[in-house]
Amino acid sequence: MSRAPERDGLFIRLRGHLSLSRVQATLGIIAALLSIGGALYGYLRPHKPPDTGELVARVQEARSGAVVGDATVEILTPKDALVATLPTTNGEVRRQMKEGLYRLKVTHPRYATEVRQIQVLAGQTAEIRVALAARPSGTPLTPAERAVNQGVEGLKKIFR
Repeated sequence: MSRAPERDGLFIRLRGHLSLSRVQATLGIIAALLSIGGALYGYLRPHKPPDTGELVARVQEARSGAVVGDATVEILTPKDALVATLPTTNGEVRRQMKEGLYRLKVTHPRYATEVRQIQVLAGQTAEIRVALAARPSGTPLTPAERAVNQGVEGLKKIFR
């Protein structure tokens, strides 16, 4: 039973030294230190370098240099696995890609297909200019190209 009065006495002494303003000041200092420490950690910690780069492909006509706006760009792995098929917007394609080697295949019904080997580096922009030459008149279309052309012509008729 002698312990209860000792505990009460400690509480009363502690209460006598603490005031609301002291508690608020202590908590404010702790909050400030945590805030400064968090900011320093975010600033000083090592940053992981990016593992992606940007691919920018510009498609134009070989003779005149005019923009070819309705070409299709396929991005393939070196083993010909399809990564993405993208339509050009104002003759240009932009895409964030993982670092590595790729093949770029540009097709258009009126032009010969162009294939390029490209390398995308992390944190950098790979800019590719593809000049499409006119398809030779004696070159027959493949069945897939013929089907695409028919589909495009059908869409043009619908939107006229």
